[in-house]
Amino acid sequence: MIEVYEKLLNKLGHKHWWPADTPFEVVVGAILTQQTRWENVERAISNLKEKGLLDLQALSMMEAEELEDLVRCTGFYRQKAKRLKEVSTYFYENPGILERPKEELREELLALNGIGDETADSIVLYAAEKPGFVIDAYTRKICRCMGIEGNYGELQSLFEDSLPQDVLLYKEFHALIVEYGKQFCGKKRCAECILVENGKM
Repeated sequence: MIEVYEKLLNKLGHKHWWPADTPFEVVVGAILTQQTRWENVERAISNLKEKGLLDLQALSMMEAEELEDLVRCTGFYRQKAKRLKEVSTYFYENPGILERPKEELREELLALNGIGDETADSIVLYAAEKPGFVIDAYTRKICRCMGIEGNYGELQSLFEDSLPQDVLLYKEFHALIVEYGKQFCGKKRCAECILVENGKM
């Protein structure tokens, strides 16, 4: 996989992802970005910042209806507002949660309503700064095009077993995959793919 990383880095340059002022902002973004574009998440986070709500206690005590209005632009806003309140309450009641060992943190996150593998691993990697590779839709699509099949855990193990356990590398690689996916996979520029010869498997 390191060869794939180097190809993407040479093509796209460093992405320095994820943009956030605090680890908790990463957590909020990871929940809001489910099934929507990042531009919508940025709008919602800006709304929350204006109200001083990127704070564990403040967000956990927020009225549901007002919170729904602030995150409406991300879609599934009732569901996401509820998840934000539940997660912020849990984090507030469990200080230092992000400092827990990687596997313990991941299991705890997955036990929370609305947090699946991708969201949990995004929080583990970008908020807790622990080496857990994020497998998203673009990663799965690119892997399929390269003839690699597998479920979430299998693909994650493939990346983690073939790369150094390096948080910065994992962050950069995942960000490059997302950007490449947007530019090429999302626009069906298969014939121009630098990862699969002539856009074919």
